[in-house]
Amino acid sequence: MVSGPGEEHGERRLGAAELGAELGERATLVQFSSAFCQPCRATRRTLAEVAGMVDGVAHVEIDAEDRLALVRELDVLRTPTVLVLDARGRIVRRAAGQPRRADVIAALGEAVRWQARG
Repeated sequence: MVSGPGEEHGERRLGAAELGAELGERATLVQFSSAFCQPCRATRRTLAEVAGMVDGVAHVEIDAEDRLALVRELDVLRTPTVLVLDARGRIVRRAAGQPRRADVIAALGEAVRWQARG
């Protein structure tokens, strides 16, 4: 997973109102998907599995077509796009394409460390 410009400093935060779901107590995995996106299905399974393994982590899936304003604001160019948020909703990592399970787990570790600094 890679960081986007400016996100390594946690400048942008997302909350429950924008996501349509509550943030995880420790971190949140936000997935932008679209209806006919085959990699989105595999990404959904991976993120749900990781969120189920780690206490305090939520997985939120957003239909990109239904949330075009947010997609544009966050510069989501393809699906799936995954954002990893810390407990305060700061974007600490982002990736486009289907992530590997090990990368998601590593990004969660970073989000939790970011929270400890923050």
